[in-house]
Amino acid sequence: MAEPVVLYETDDKVSIITLNRPEKLNAISPELMQQLLDAFARAEEEKTSSVVLLRAEGRSFCAGYDIGRKPDPGEGDWRDDPIKAHQHLVPQLAFEMTPWNMKKPVIASVQGHVMGGGCELVMLCDLTIAADNATFGEPEIRFSSVGPAIVMPAIIGYKKARELLYFGDAIDAETARELGMVNRVVPLAELREKSLAWAKRLSLISPEALYATKLAINRGADAAGFSNRINTGLDVVAPLYATKTELGQRFRELAAIEGVPAAVRWRAAQFKE
Repeated sequence: MAEPVVLYETDDKVSIITLNRPEKLNAISPELMQQLLDAFARAEEEKTSSVVLLRAEGRSFCAGYDIGRKPDPGEGDWRDDPIKAHQHLVPQLAFEMTPWNMKKPVIASVQGHVMGGGCELVMLCDLTIAADNATFGEPEIRFSSVGPAIVMPAIIGYKKARELLYFGDAIDAETARELGMVNRVVPLAELREKSLAWAKRLSLISPEALYATKLAINRGADAAGFSNRINTGLDVVAPLYATKTELGQRFRELAAIEGVPAAVRWRAAQFKE
C-alpha cells in the first residue's frame, strides 16, 4: 500500500496536517489535493482540537501545482478552450480557499520553496511561520499562466503585488515578513519546534473566541469585497490558459522533451539581472 501523500495527527489541541510528497517538493497533484481536502475536513470536525498546523516533509513546503504530471488516459487537454480552462481552475481555487473558509485558524509552517499554488495556499492561511531559507513567489506568468487565486494584492498591497505578479520574481522569508506575507521567521532547524509551540500557544485561547474572531475578520473582508475579487480574478485569468502564446508553447514543448525543471531553468535564466 502506498504511503499517504498527506499525513494527519493531533498533539494536544492542535491538528497537524503534513504534506508528504518530499521527492516532488510536495507539488500539488490531484491525489495530494484530495487527501489535503480530506485532512482539512477531518481537522475541522476534530472535537479535541481548536487550531490547525499545516506543514510539510522535505526541503520544500510546496513547489506549486504538479505541471509535469502526465494526464490520465482519456482525460483530454483542459487548455483546449476557455470554458474547459475555467472548469479546471474552479476546484483549484476552492481548494486554495479552504484554510480561509475553515472555522478554525490555520497556521502554515513553511520552508524552502513556497511557490505558485503553494504560495497562494499559504497566503490564505490565517498565520504563517517561515524558516529562514524559505522563498516565496508566483512565477507562472513567465510561462503565460496565472494562479487561480489572485490574493497577493489583498495581503501586501497593489504596488509590490504588481511587481511580484508581473515579473514572477521570488522573495526571501525576511522580505515576505516585511511585506506582511509572513508573521515570523525562524532558523530552519527550529521550524518544527517553534511552529508547534506557536500553535499550542494559540490553542490556549478558547475555541469559541477563535471562531468568533476569525468569522468577524472574514465577514469584514467579504463586506469589503474579498471573495468577489478572488472569483473575479479567476474569471479573468482562466481564458489565458487556453491562449496559445509563443513563450507558453515553447515552455510546454521544452518541458515535454527535457522535463519541467529544465524548462523552468531555461526561462529563469532570461531574468538574471
